[in-house]
Amino acid sequence: MQDDAPITELLRAVTAKEDGAYERLLPLVYDRLRQMARRQMKGERSNHTLDATALVHEAFVKLEGQRDVSWQNRAHFLSIAAMAMRRVLVNHAESKRAQKRGSGEVLATFDDEALGTSMRADELLALDEALRRLTTMNERQAKVVELSFFGGLTHVEIAEVLGVSEPTVRRDWRIARAWLTKELAE
Repeated sequence: MQDDAPITELLRAVTAKEDGAYERLLPLVYDRLRQMARRQMKGERSNHTLDATALVHEAFVKLEGQRDVSWQNRAHFLSIAAMAMRRVLVNHAESKRAQKRGSGEVLATFDDEALGTSMRADELLALDEALRRLTTMNERQAKVVELSFFGGLTHVEIAEVLGVSEPTVRRDWRIARAWLTKELAE
């Protein structure tokens, strides 16, 4: 994990609404955001209308709109970025479904062992809905899935974001993944 001090300092400047702070933040987090986006877009067709760069930029625009967030540190920023990417992907899937009505557009994947295989837009929307149901039952488990799947955060980073131990994150991931697999199979 990289040195978080410069990022945390800039995030505090963003929270304090210092001029130019947000623009100075982008170069420091861009590579990690691209890594997160590439993970989401892995296995997509070459002519897909949304690529990793577009996903990063759309998510960053959403993050820039979050002017009232009190950014705590790099991990907190990445967790919010994961949520922003999820929203961008879900909105894109909803748009594609509306245009093509289940044409099998490929967007993402769920299973961590199968990352790089594809998920149709309707499957991504089903995952989003299942995550919403999981949130009502166990918010932390849903957050673990979101941070891991959509954000690409490691278990150590997720533990830091959520303020729990790494074994707790691993346990939550196993339970949530099993529940989601069952839900999506139905």
